[in-house]
Amino acid sequence: MSTQNSMTETDHRCLSVVVPAYNEAATIEHVVQQLLTLSQVLEVIIVDDCSSDRTPEVLQRLTKQYPAVRTVRHQKNSGKTEALKTGFALTQGEIVIVQDADLEYDPRDIPEVIRPILEGNADVVYGSRFLVRRAARVLYFYHYLANKFLTFTSNTLTNLNMTDVETGYKAFRGEIIRNMIVTSSGFGFEIEVTAKLAKLRCRVYEVPISYYGRTYEEGKKIGMKDGLQACWLVLRFNLFCGLNSSFRQVPSRHNQTENFSPAELKQISK
Repeated sequence: MSTQNSMTETDHRCLSVVVPAYNEAATIEHVVQQLLTLSQVLEVIIVDDCSSDRTPEVLQRLTKQYPAVRTVRHQKNSGKTEALKTGFALTQGEIVIVQDADLEYDPRDIPEVIRPILEGNADVVYGSRFLVRRAARVLYFYHYLANKFLTFTSNTLTNLNMTDVETGYKAFRGEIIRNMIVTSSGFGFEIEVTAKLAKLRCRVYEVPISYYGRTYEEGKKIGMKDGLQACWLVLRFNLFCGLNSSFRQVPSRHNQTENFSPAELKQISK
């Protein structure tokens, strides 16, 4: 029997999940438990952005309970983008995905989000809240308009026909995101990464996802100031940033998961 045909379930664990967390003691444990039910998960890296609630205590318990969970804490609150930068640098998986620490995004959608990468068709996949809809909580109309405006403006400069650049679910080949130089702050990651992926001309896909949005009373953190910052970042990273300054080493445009056999891909995607 060949080595490829005798791969165990452990060999299929190719996914690193980066979870930025700030004051998410009420939800983080449930999110982690859901993530660990996925057969593709190699590691869950949680970056505590100097939480002031019980998040550190919950994370300490989760780290002891689950070997696949790793945590790191920022000594001062630095924003989501800094937390992601810290997490990406620690990843080892062939595929890396972002998972918010609240319950707005459902980990059960992850297998479908990463499927285009596993099948060798994509280098990056965005989970869109605006394609053929699954479950989606009805919330703020003005947020919807702002998202559509940012997505339209971004598309105009990247020449990508995205439907949801501000989505929380973004999956990457590990080589791409670990080599990307991220310089924005706050919630700027979504705009910056889209601009730099467009410069790389890699294969970007979108898949529909569920979205269980929160109100501000329930803990939602993004606000008008972040939206105004995003407008400037669309211009900054598309017009005043080149390919070579976007990556430490420009990644290849070839998907290494093309080496999986159809049978292996079927097993990984379960």
